[in-house]
Amino acid sequence: MIENIELIAKKANIPEKYVERYGNDKAKINLDIMEDLKDKKNGKLVLVSAITPTKAGEGKTTMSIALTEGLAKIGENVMLALREPSLGPVFGLKGGATGGGLASIEPREDINLHFTGDMHALTSSINLIAAIIDNHIFQGNELNINPDRIVWMRALDMNDRALREIEVGLGNKNGVPHRNGFQITVASEMMAIMCLAKDEEDFKKRLNNIIVAYTFDERPVYLRELRISNAIMKLMKQALKPNLVQTVENNPTLVHGGPFANIAHGCNSIIALKLALKLGDIVVTEAGFGADLGAEKFMDICMPNANLKPDAAVIVATIRALKQHGGVAFEELDKLNVQAVKDGIPNLAQHLENIQKFGVPVIVAINHFANDYEEEIKVLKDWCEENHYEVSFVDAFLKGGDGAIDFAQKVKHLLETTKSNYHPLYDFNLDIKTKIEIVCKEIYRAETIEFSPLALEQIETYTKLGYDKTPVCMAKTPLSFTDSPKVKGAPRGFTMHIKEVNLSAGANFIVALTGAIMTMPGLPLVPAAVKMEDE
Repeated sequence: MIENIELIAKKANIPEKYVERYGNDKAKINLDIMEDLKDKKNGKLVLVSAITPTKAGEGKTTMSIALTEGLAKIGENVMLALREPSLGPVFGLKGGATGGGLASIEPREDINLHFTGDMHALTSSINLIAAIIDNHIFQGNELNINPDRIVWMRALDMNDRALREIEVGLGNKNGVPHRNGFQITVASEMMAIMCLAKDEEDFKKRLNNIIVAYTFDERPVYLRELRISNAIMKLMKQALKPNLVQTVENNPTLVHGGPFANIAHGCNSIIALKLALKLGDIVVTEAGFGADLGAEKFMDICMPNANLKPDAAVIVATIRALKQHGGVAFEELDKLNVQAVKDGIPNLAQHLENIQKFGVPVIVAINHFANDYEEEIKVLKDWCEENHYEVSFVDAFLKGGDGAIDFAQKVKHLLETTKSNYHPLYDFNLDIKTKIEIVCKEIYRAETIEFSPLALEQIETYTKLGYDKTPVCMAKTPLSFTDSPKVKGAPRGFTMHIKEVNLSAGANFIVALTGAIMTMPGLPLVPAAVKMEDE
């Protein structure tokens, strides 16, 4: 049963004066609380990531919730910090992002849809900037903005491929015609800034540093020159406050921010994470998609920005997904196939090796399904034992926290016995090209990296502008270590193609786009929205 949100706040030791209720089951937490908590020691931080996602699904959010419920069952003071779902995946391919079964967060439908309005505030802020830019040009263009060099895109929190490339300003007195386009809100720089900002002051500073366009003589135009940051702060005032909800077993959960991990950095907000670390002795958080994307960006972008370190990591897998990485068709996954499990384990092994490159201890969590065969389970357990990885089979979907007690005990033991020696993968002072190559070779295991002429030209431009000492944020398919979604397993000897490199000056990272990655997804043949008709 869902408890009143004030009871959940009390359980999390959040004073009532900081709780801003949105009905009975969700609330915003006023950021003034951080002043009261500034001298409190941080809890320990556990990152949950996963193997390369497959159509079979790994249940990373479900397992994050399961670990939280399991830790609470064994008496730990635990907080969960998750990202907010985007309407794009909810109505597109994936469906909701609030866990599953008895390892879910509530109120799940509200969280998956409008929630407390954060996505709407972000979308409105993004589109206000676009409107101000076009109006500035129409009203005389004092800043000498080149309409063909506007780099700020409009946004919509929905999968809509028809809006990827558009022409605006058409017709009489409707502005200066030029090409533009829409990103999905969660892929925008504004979302990344919201999730990387340490507080309101840092958010505003980053906001003003956004490059929105270039002039006719190629000078960058910053958002501060448009003089609208105060207006945006008014739109974002409530959105910058973390949202408090609960698991189905009434454990406190902060849900805040939701950047895509295949395009942006894929982690919940630093604001929520820092609050959780003051409230809980153990904090569980997740990073989007597989560990080659979300976890790498958590380690190389989020943690240095937050001045934090993770104490342990979890890699989630399923027997079904391992078989798919081992070459089995989706339709054949229910059949016993020990060899396919063996053939799929290299994908898991590479993710585990990658996490250890950051100096963070790691454990394997298997999301257990009823049709997992004992022979297949034995193969995985034997491999983990031979390679000195702790593994736990988790049955929280059906059993909730009771099905995650072994998982929780093993994570707790890892935290108590193994020290994290966390460090980023690369030195930020290296040049942009070298940093991209390090990620491609060390994390993806690419043999060669091919930069397009455009990418090389962009790298040269950003270096001259002084933005070469920033981390790199790789934009890549989540379905493969390569830039092709069709290549499963742990391939070697391939070429990674860097087609474009963009600058997010406010977020303070360089985005390297690989393969055919899109910043506005499209809908599948049968969208999740259509499937809801049968519910």
